[in-house]
Amino acid sequence: MQPRFSFSALTVAMTIALTASQATLADDLKKGDQVETIQIIGDSQAAQKVPGSAHVVSETELEEFKYTDVNRALQQVPGVYIQLEDGLGLRPNIGIRGTGTGRSGRVTLMEDGVLIAPAPYSASSAYYFPTFDRITGIEVLKGPAAIKYGPFTVGGAVNLISRQIPVDAQGQLKLELGENNERRAYAYYGDSSDNFGYLIEANKHVTDGFKTIDRHGDETGFDKDDYVAKFRFNSDYSADVYQQLDVKIQHSTEDSDQSYLGLTDADFAANPYRMYGVSALDNFDGEHDQYVLSYYADLSDSFDLRVTAYRNETARNWYKTGAFIMDDPLNPGTSTRYSWSSIINEINTGGSNATYFQSILDGADSPNDRIEITDNNRNYISEGIQASFEWDFTVGEAQHDLQLGLRVHEDEEDRFQRNSYFIQENGTLVLDQADAWGTAGNRVSSAEANSYYLVDTITYGDWIFTPGVRYEDVDLKREDWANATDRSAAPSVRTNSASEVLPGFGALWLLSDNTSLLFGVNKGFAPPGNSPTDKPEESWNYEMGVRFAGESYNSELIAFYSDYDNLLGECTLSNSGCSIDEIGDRFNGGAAEVKGLELRVVGKFAENWLGSFSYTYTDTEFASTFDSNVWGPVENGQPIPYIPENQMQLSFGYDNSEWNIFTNLNYVDGTCTKPACGAFQQTDDRFIVDLASEFDINDSTSIYATIDNLLDDDSIVAREPYGARPDKPRTARVGVKFNF
Repeated sequence: MQPRFSFSALTVAMTIALTASQATLADDLKKGDQVETIQIIGDSQAAQKVPGSAHVVSETELEEFKYTDVNRALQQVPGVYIQLEDGLGLRPNIGIRGTGTGRSGRVTLMEDGVLIAPAPYSASSAYYFPTFDRITGIEVLKGPAAIKYGPFTVGGAVNLISRQIPVDAQGQLKLELGENNERRAYAYYGDSSDNFGYLIEANKHVTDGFKTIDRHGDETGFDKDDYVAKFRFNSDYSADVYQQLDVKIQHSTEDSDQSYLGLTDADFAANPYRMYGVSALDNFDGEHDQYVLSYYADLSDSFDLRVTAYRNETARNWYKTGAFIMDDPLNPGTSTRYSWSSIINEINTGGSNATYFQSILDGADSPNDRIEITDNNRNYISEGIQASFEWDFTVGEAQHDLQLGLRVHEDEEDRFQRNSYFIQENGTLVLDQADAWGTAGNRVSSAEANSYYLVDTITYGDWIFTPGVRYEDVDLKREDWANATDRSAAPSVRTNSASEVLPGFGALWLLSDNTSLLFGVNKGFAPPGNSPTDKPEESWNYEMGVRFAGESYNSELIAFYSDYDNLLGECTLSNSGCSIDEIGDRFNGGAAEVKGLELRVVGKFAENWLGSFSYTYTDTEFASTFDSNVWGPVENGQPIPYIPENQMQLSFGYDNSEWNIFTNLNYVDGTCTKPACGAFQQTDDRFIVDLASEFDINDSTSIYATIDNLLDDDSIVAREPYGARPDKPRTARVGVKFNF
């Protein structure tokens, strides 16, 4: 796919901005007031004034538990659901207010306000996720508050905040050791002068993992490296127009021994941290690069302009076992391909081949039957230019903050894959045949999207209104060379497109200095797949609630309701039973309803004692009967998979500025993994307790310790992909921080 724009377009935009106005910047702009462009909401106090559901997890809150897993950090945000998978947080599955959780493919994921999914429109599954060790904050927007941050506006948006360039010279070195040979080293240093600022950041995170492979005992963890460089160039503060240019370059690699193959229920009960020997060769090899160039101009006291050009390059090859090929002894030359998902189900339900399949998983020889391992090799590009213009003005007694934004975006997913076949001999995999590259998938999916939004925040007396509209125009294409080993022949091509006008409205009524009511409605949207029969995901979303901001605590209670006209399902190997040819496709799922309640209380309940409580109640159901490649047979009234009815989090601790100790308790109902919710289609209730403590040795040095899963809960937290899976067991870590 050849881009229709380049970074030279940014130069044109900057030139226009520089000549647009020569207004005077406010006289009180001083060193340290550099404009922060990576945040959407700001802080928790700003979130209280948003006419819609908005939550901020600050750097201070993230530091309480030293989490390196975004799944655990997001537990405190109501209305957010997590489908656990590897226990390490490598590829989170995030959903918001009833959206699907698989690979976070139904939420808008951003880092510093820039889309970060490898191909958000053409292949939205997030096989890349930023190294959470370096994230300093999380912003979550739901309902009409997310209208500016598409393409996914049904549930909402998640913005991860990376470390900012410091105002004064500062740095940190963090060294950490943990169980399972976990090691982490993190360092940053940055400084600012009158016209220049910079930040250099490096992170190394290694662990052997907490699972053991039969007969191999090999590591099942990961090795991740992540490096970030940021540079800021800004004009003098006395200039007529304050201008700022930010450059961000990020590079990361991941080598992880992760498999899609889980366990049968009987094997899970015996040892939840076991891995079958047939997955001994499974490995994820990934690389990601991001380039961001962002320009800001304070054109006057009333006008601001931001222009950002970005490019994300992601490459991954997930070499993993996907099937078992069993010869038919009664019909020589013929064979049947069994997915491991179907094999696990056959064993769980005592099917006719259960005994033989179990023997293969236990290491028996397979002289005539073969284990298929696929090089799931894919390359992604996501690039674009986005701009926003903000105008503050007053009409009568109403104060307006008018924001106009646009984004021109292109992305693509390039699949070029092959299968290899192994025989199991003496419990070891022996190569039998390797197919040519391309024979297990040779295709390119791409998308071109233009999006625009107009939102006016109107403050009138005790009211804040946010009428707004978003427009999405998407063209999708798939070029498929089937199983060819090259691309010399003409591919089969299919295309699809969607154009949607997405209105939204939010209102906040300030009843008093500390109490407010809110209401919101917006039309939700998710882009369709590239098949001409695919329709966009559409819904109407409503919310209403009350907020209270006291001297010692803040609270919020919000009821929400989403009415889907068409719920999309996406075929992925990680969460569906789709065939190989259907992987990546999206399917119309018909009508559905989601309703629920969110409660959040945060505050200080005694001197030096802090606490927070979150609770989410959710009721979901399909509103039609149909057959689905993603969910299987669906009947009217059945629940949407992996959305718990009840989940809650309680965190409390003591902090006297010299030492602290915090406890986090998290409960999640068991969920249905398929709409039928039958035997072997449910997860367990889970109750997780985490502890963390830190002690300051002096002004620059501190030590800390954490224990995740203190009670060593080993419940089934997921059944996708391919069988029962646990969260990580009780895991302790110790570390030291040097600030300078």
